[in-house]
Amino acid sequence: MQQDKVETMRETTDDRLPQEFRFIVELVATRSHVLDLGCGTGVLLKALQAEKQIRAQGIDVSEDAIQACVAKGLFVYHGDLDEGLADFNDQSVDYVIATNTLQVLHRPAFLITEMARVGKQCIISVPNFAHWRVRSQLFFQGIMPKTGRLPYEWYDSPNIHHTTIKDFRHFCKKNGIRILREIDLKTYSDGGCSVVRFLPNLFADYAVFMIAGPASRE
Repeated sequence: MQQDKVETMRETTDDRLPQEFRFIVELVATRSHVLDLGCGTGVLLKALQAEKQIRAQGIDVSEDAIQACVAKGLFVYHGDLDEGLADFNDQSVDYVIATNTLQVLHRPAFLITEMARVGKQCIISVPNFAHWRVRSQLFFQGIMPKTGRLPYEWYDSPNIHHTTIKDFRHFCKKNGIRILREIDLKTYSDGGCSVVRFLPNLFADYAVFMIAGPASRE
C-alpha cells in the first residue's frame, strides 16, 4: 500500500519537478509551514503540498507566475524580495526556501539574513560559478561563460550576483549563519542530476544549502 502511494506521488509530481528539487522535498518535514521566495509557477510548492501536506505560501514579482500559482490552488502574493520580509515575524516559518533566486537580486545578502530571521530553517539553492566549465570558458576563451545553468549572454542575463559554493560557505561563516546540510550536484541536459562528493566547488554546477541563524535564536 505504501509503495503504491509513493508511485502515485511520483506520477503526479516528478513529471514536472526538476530532479534537483527532489532533494529539497526530502529536506522538508511533513505538515510544516513553508514560504517559497521567488516561487515562480509553484511547481516546488505544489509538490511539497502534495507529498508533505505543508502549509504553503509563496512570494513572486511576476504577475503571470502568481496567476499560475493561484490556478494550482496555492496562496502566493506579489512582493519585491529586495525589500526583505518585514511582514513576517522572527522564526515564524518552519522553512523559508529560495531556489535560483539570490543571483537575480540587488540585495542577496540582505535577503539571506532576512530568511535566517524569519525561518527556523532555510533552504537555498544556487548555481556554482566556479564550475570547471565556467572557469575554462573564462580562462581559455576569454568570454563570459554560458552553461546549462547559466545559459545567458552577458547583455541579457537576469543574474547580477554570481556566487560559488566556497563564497556561500564563507558568507555564512562571516555572518554567523549555520550550514546544517550541503548537497552539491552535477546536473545533466536530460534533467537528471547526481551528488558530487569530490571537489564540489570545481565539479558541481549546482548546490543546495540548508541553513539556520545563530543557535541562540532557538
